[in-house]
Amino acid sequence: MTHVPLPAHAPLELEHFLPYRLSILSNTVSQGIADEYQSRFQLSMTEWRVMTVLARFPASSATQVVERTRMDKVAVSRAVARLVEAGRVDRDTYDGDKRRSVLKLSEAGWAIHDEVAPMAREHERELLEKLSDDEKLWLGRILDKLLS
Repeated sequence: MTHVPLPAHAPLELEHFLPYRLSILSNTVSQGIADEYQSRFQLSMTEWRVMTVLARFPASSATQVVERTRMDKVAVSRAVARLVEAGRVDRDTYDGDKRRSVLKLSEAGWAIHDEVAPMAREHERELLEKLSDDEKLWLGRILDKLLS
């Protein structure tokens, strides 16, 4: 087999480049449900993701939200500020230490979460219906392996 050298400025074939394809898939899947909660609750995708982390892991710090989501620190900070200002998230100090704050969903935040979460689960169910049971199992395994 002969090796054909690539030109000096060979562009990536994005349609075959895994990171790009995963990004497109993630954006497409996320936007499908985001349109609904953005119009109904004026909630950004980043704000919703922060809220889902706080629902699952109450009393988290903003740093812990960043670690769990791998989202940009500044984007999370801005989302938290908007959520606190909107009364959707409460910010308290950790053991009275003003340098360490913990975040939790407020009653208003829980009300939104409890409306959006079932919509998100339904969206996921519809998406996964396109796969066979074996494909769903393998998808989970592959995602776990790539994320580890």
